[in-house]
Amino acid sequence: MMMHAVGARAVARDLGGWRDDAGRRPAYRALADGIRLLVHDGRIPLGAALPGERELAAELGVSRTTVTTAYSVLREEGYLSSRQGSRSTVTVPATSRAPGPVPRRASSAGDVVDLSYAAMVAPVAEVQEAYGAALQALPPFLDTHGMEPHGIAVLREAIAERYRARGLETSAAQIMVTSGAQHALRLLLGVLAAPGERVLVDHPTYPNALAAIRRVGGRPVPVPVRPEGGASRAWDLGGIRSAARQTAASMAYLIPDFHNPTGLCLDDAGRAELARIARDTRMTLVVDETMVDVWLDAPPPAPVATHARGIADGEVVTIGSVSKSHWGGLRIGWIRADPELIVRLVGSRSASDLGTPVMDQLAAVHLLNVGDGPVEDRRELLRTQRAVLLDELSARLPDWVPTVGTGGMSLWLKMPAPVSTALAATAPSHGVVLAAGPRFGVEGAFERYVRLPYARPADELRRAVAGIAAAYDALGVTVEPAEPALVV
Repeated sequence: MMMHAVGARAVARDLGGWRDDAGRRPAYRALADGIRLLVHDGRIPLGAALPGERELAAELGVSRTTVTTAYSVLREEGYLSSRQGSRSTVTVPATSRAPGPVPRRASSAGDVVDLSYAAMVAPVAEVQEAYGAALQALPPFLDTHGMEPHGIAVLREAIAERYRARGLETSAAQIMVTSGAQHALRLLLGVLAAPGERVLVDHPTYPNALAAIRRVGGRPVPVPVRPEGGASRAWDLGGIRSAARQTAASMAYLIPDFHNPTGLCLDDAGRAELARIARDTRMTLVVDETMVDVWLDAPPPAPVATHARGIADGEVVTIGSVSKSHWGGLRIGWIRADPELIVRLVGSRSASDLGTPVMDQLAAVHLLNVGDGPVEDRRELLRTQRAVLLDELSARLPDWVPTVGTGGMSLWLKMPAPVSTALAATAPSHGVVLAAGPRFGVEGAFERYVRLPYARPADELRRAVAGIAAAYDALGVTVEPAEPALVV
């Protein structure tokens, strides 16, 4: 039985610039490639029913024959399953099933390099040591029921101490432990954003945040982040204030610390203004600090919440995790908020889960308490890999313009032509999996952009850029004069 039907308007929105205006692929092939990419990205879930052929053709402004043929191609490739008298439902080829949203496929260049994730592999020795320490610390918890919706006290205190060390007075009562930062955001959306309410977001922003907002019925309101403005002017603070007032947004979700995908970091004056906006508009500002420890050139300013003491303190909420600084497989995140909001969040959590696993929490305690040495080792590795990626791009794709932020795990690149969706659809045939630019935006934006993480080893990055260059060349894009890199 199918999960649900995907509307034609939603498919058209997510397809973005799917057409091959240069005529290298027939329209049906370009459409099939675009839909296949949406399946790989997770924007069309497995088991969902695609729109009817006539309905989608009308929405896209193409003939029904084009849609019928595209569906036939997808059916032959194993991406659609059809039964007499029912709509086609999404699947993936049996040989391509693998963990994660993107199937891995062989290529002539060797194993596929997956650049759809900005995440590093685990520091094996440190993680093993952390779980060993957790096992030793576990016995006192075995005499309890083991379900702590707030999080265990020792971890909440360790997280609070991190904030105090950064100049933000925090008590354990202001901390709630979650199963990762994404879980934290989902809990906050459930409490702070009713269906139909508007949520301000950076534009571009983290794709899974957009998905979470839409999942609860929220309406993302994009406010541009402009890399050419540099760290002090990249965020349109006036635009955020105006949008908050004009839309009566109940909440904003922003990433001022090594923004994903640009790597930019908002300066201290900008953070103070964000806190003022939250106070003046009575809008809850959710600050995502997931990348805060991944600084490469300079550490970040003090947390946004340091500017929100007193009457504005309840209007600035911070979320964080250990996924970028240590390992994504350790699903430990947290929320720092006013104690009253923490109580509300704990009350609502029981509808989804009853707490984060104790062993994982104890492992996180160990990692947070061992000091900054292991994290600095990862920063140094990222600096090296960033340099490798920039060198390869300069040699093979000199007309692409990278934004080089002061931290994070990825470059945000502007291409000479709006071919991001087509490139992401073509790249797997050349040994690379990419996240297309429109994944990071609203209503099909960012067709001229692509995010390239440098979280993979140097040899994989070299191989990936070679594959991307080959895929880009296959698109036959006319090269325009190069612009200088945006070093901020």
